Amino acid sequence: MKKFFVAILLVMISAYSLGLFLPWWSVAIAGFVAGLLLDQKAIYSFLSAFIAVFLLWGLMSYAISIENDHILAKKISMLILKRNSPELLVLLGAFIGGIVCAFSALTGSFLKIVLRKN
Repeated sequence: MKKFFVAILLVMISAYSLGLFLPWWSVAIAGFVAGLLLDQKAIYSFLSAFIAVFLLWGLMSYAISIENDHILAKKISMLILKRNSPELLVLLGAFIGGIVCAFSALTGSFLKIVLRKN
């Protein structure tokens, strides 16, 4: 269980750091490297990466949205979701980031298994 929380923290820090210099999909790099290097089962690698980026993107986007009284998030949610729900937009963005990172961590974990067999 300790490895699980360490993995969450490591993915959060690396995803945030990569996000400062690279595009949004850099969370996939963080997840892949964590899945490849950390010694976890595939399901725990998937879950830790998902939770890490879901929390990271959710908290960051909600904090940014609060600072401007949800002005932009309300307009975007009306365009995309057809309802005035900035919180749902934040959750949707966090979910997308979490899924991208989780599947890349799963790929890294599976690659580690294949490399160990050979």
